[in-house]
Amino acid sequence: MQSSWFVYILRCADDSLYTGVTTDVIRRVKEHNGEGAKGKGAKYTKAHRPVVLVHQEKALNRSVAQIREAQLRTLSRLEKLKLLDNK
Repeated sequence: MQSSWFVYILRCADDSLYTGVTTDVIRRVKEHNGEGAKGKGAKYTKAHRPVVLVHQEKALNRSVAQIREAQLRTLSRLEKLKLLDNK
């Protein structure tokens, strides 16, 4: 069975935005918040907790998810906020 991949954006406690990819968004958000498996959250979010999921997109596979993640990371903060407002 093939896993579904997702691209997600988190809003951190300091109002910064973090983008990542995963096969399980709920588990990954918990990990970013320090819940669940130890040491599995990103170094960036560890210093900016708590985080809240504000956006997710389903991707066809890991490669497509990583390409979309790279696209989102090149956006300015204002462009990302416009994306979030257009949901």
